[in-house]
Amino acid sequence: MVTKADDGVRCSIARSLQVLGEKWTLLVVREALWGRTRFTEFRQALGVAPDVLADRLATLVEHGVMERRPYRVDGGREREEYVLTPAGEELRLVLGALNAWGDQHRPAPEGPASVFVEAATGEPVTLSFTAPDGRRLAPAEVSAVRLAPAR
Repeated sequence: MVTKADDGVRCSIARSLQVLGEKWTLLVVREALWGRTRFTEFRQALGVAPDVLADRLATLVEHGVMERRPYRVDGGREREEYVLTPAGEELRLVLGALNAWGDQHRPAPEGPASVFVEAATGEPVTLSFTAPDGRRLAPAEVSAVRLAPAR
């Protein structure tokens, strides 16, 4: 069960899910990584209800994943766009891992919708665990270790 942030949850996964654990939230981040910044762009790309989108954007802003920035539209009216913060940019790793898992275990018949590539070369990249000495480790070679509560 995911609890509210003010419940003193120690588990980093549970705390992360308090912000990111709803389906539309990570899809908004995905669209932002693809360059979308405006409410109407997110809405059109995702087909999400406006109240749900507004709630997800507000959550991302509240928790420092995105920030609102003003911009002007024709006629000089000011609007706000939503831009990823450095914390939001770091979710590229999370989405890369979800993308790789989905490609492997839930592939679409028509093939993947996106790939992650090195920006400078356009060459595909992979995510992996890396040992301190630089060796790449398979997921089965990595254990999650529960730490004792601090006293």
